[in-house]
Amino acid sequence: MSFNSLGLSDALLKAISKKGYTTPSPIQQKAIPPILEGKDVLASAQTGTGKTAGFTLPILQLLSQGQHLRQRPVRALILTPTRELAAQILVNIKEYSEFLDLRSTVIFGGVNQNPQVSQLRQGVDILVATPGRLIDLQNQGLISLSKVEILVLDEADRMLDMGFLRDIERVMKVLPPKRQNLLFSATFSKDIKKLAMGILHHPVQVEATPENTTVDAIAQKIYPVAKEKKTELIIKLITEGNWKQILVFTRTKQGANKLTESMISSGIKAAAIHGNKGQGARTKALAGFKNGSLTALVATDIAARGLDIPLLPHVINFELPNIPEDYVHRIGRTGRAGASGEAISLVSPDETTFLRDIEKLVGLKLPKENIKGFEPDPNASTEPIKQGQGRQQRNSTPKKPTTTTSSRSGNNSFGPRRPSQNNDRRSNR
Repeated sequence: MSFNSLGLSDALLKAISKKGYTTPSPIQQKAIPPILEGKDVLASAQTGTGKTAGFTLPILQLLSQGQHLRQRPVRALILTPTRELAAQILVNIKEYSEFLDLRSTVIFGGVNQNPQVSQLRQGVDILVATPGRLIDLQNQGLISLSKVEILVLDEADRMLDMGFLRDIERVMKVLPPKRQNLLFSATFSKDIKKLAMGILHHPVQVEATPENTTVDAIAQKIYPVAKEKKTELIIKLITEGNWKQILVFTRTKQGANKLTESMISSGIKAAAIHGNKGQGARTKALAGFKNGSLTALVATDIAARGLDIPLLPHVINFELPNIPEDYVHRIGRTGRAGASGEAISLVSPDETTFLRDIEKLVGLKLPKENIKGFEPDPNASTEPIKQGQGRQQRNSTPKKPTTTTSSRSGNNSFGPRRPSQNNDRRSNR
């Protein structure tokens, strides 16, 4: 199948050809036709399967065929959980709409809102946004969503995991009741299905890959290692392997900073990216990683989705995630768009339970390889790490939040915001 057979316009086909794409991915083949027909869609697709084009291409076509209003109100709203993903989606939209008369922009927190407001005032057809900044600007009366024709919730499972449900519900209340809805998620959990039931109308369900499976092109490997030797081992692997581009995941922000410092001390060019980093620092780190001036990017799970890094060869789990689905999202940064990749996990005895849960989820027994001198003590405790050392489990009881109200003036139709229970979520607004 070619893109020509999907019913896309000549302007879009020209932009696709310019990007060098010839054959649509499975999710694009399944999602584009029903979206072009104006149907609601519930789609399951792993990262790296081309899902962004799966919804942006048909949206661009629908909007280009629709009525153009002089003021250019927001006609398509794409909600996404993180700044990095929002920025990447905008890049894709601008590339695909090069030969169309459509305007698009992105808004997210962590940066001065004035340039974003200026863009909005000039009129935009497509708005990509993180929920927090969208609510802030709407509360100030700086944005109207009354003309939205198409709503996209991208990485919906991640948004729920980061605590954005209440924010999503607030957004729904100010959108026109008659609209097309598209929900994309890497998993179809019970929470996602419940969310979909409240938003989608008779949706077409499409699935590019079985739920929670890992891409075949990714070679997965486990290195059992003593916890205190993890840093030494990862430095050995990178330096002796002469690896040039490695995305490393830690469980905490503090752990990311500490590991980055150790790498730099060992001569590895590295930077950390997480919720406590300012947007300028995060943008600089990601740019350096993409252009090759950085060898390693050390990240928390905030970066498990939204980082579009072509041909990324290596992902290393310095620490396993305590939520098994996050393993799938992490290693999905490699093996993208048909390319091969390697995912390595350094597993200490206290992560044995996490490993067992991951293997159960993906339906695989991950191969193990011992490295002499780094093996864990066979008598070491396999008691899981305390919950306070990692991100809170979904089913754990959160601390009772204190009531806060927005200090913003203007239209307060969204009402007071619930305090964040996740630091990375707050900093991603």
